[in-house]
Amino acid sequence: MAGNKVAEKVALLAAEPLKSIGLDLWEVRYVKEGASWYLRVYIDKQEGINIDDCVNATHLLNPIIDENNAAPNADYFEVCSPGLERELTTKEHLSWANGKKVRVVLIRPVDNKKEIIGHLIGADENITISAEGEEITLSPKEIAKIKLFELE
Repeated sequence: MAGNKVAEKVALLAAEPLKSIGLDLWEVRYVKEGASWYLRVYIDKQEGINIDDCVNATHLLNPIIDENNAAPNADYFEVCSPGLERELTTKEHLSWANGKKVRVVLIRPVDNKKEIIGHLIGADENITISAEGEEITLSPKEIAKIKLFELE
């Protein structure tokens, strides 16, 4: 099964059980690093994640993933927080981050800038950032990565 298919299957299996213990599924990634495959489930909740949340989610999800043979080639299974400077990879993430400070890394420089830091003020077909007193609208094709920017 390709990495994205594994991640999608695990996300479908994990979302409701996580909700049942007060956690939200942020993202699932199934990636190869060196010779090993890693299945990473990122969880979140309003007041933030702690180690007990990760342990509880691991104990909850491990048998579900195994019983459904959702990641048969995974060498490692990790449950973790997306972190303060989390990557925003879906429309839901961008909607959640509306009004928050973000760091946008560009594929190619725009006005000699490879990175823009500002507040996300729109995310539909394009991404709009308020930075340095101006609104900057970018096509998703211009963006390498968008992350929450918590450091003030």
